[in-house]
Amino acid sequence: MIDHDRLICYCNDKTVADIVDLIKANQIQTLDDLINQVDVSVGDKCEACLDEGYENDGYSLAMVLSLVKQGRL
Repeated sequence: MIDHDRLICYCNDKTVADIVDLIKANQIQTLDDLINQVDVSVGDKCEACLDEGYENDGYSLAMVLSLVKQGRL
């Protein structure tokens, strides 16, 4: 089970819950759409959150997007 308070985008201080809300509110379908949307900045600074995760643990924007699309978050 993923902790909804876990930071995913450290540079922008965004948690799993923040990102899930953003994805659902804007009906985001791709990682490019998530990064390029204008409502909230994510994945635009150090970019570690895009694929491998800030701590190289796989907890990333791509993982959160995938879990939302699967209905698991």
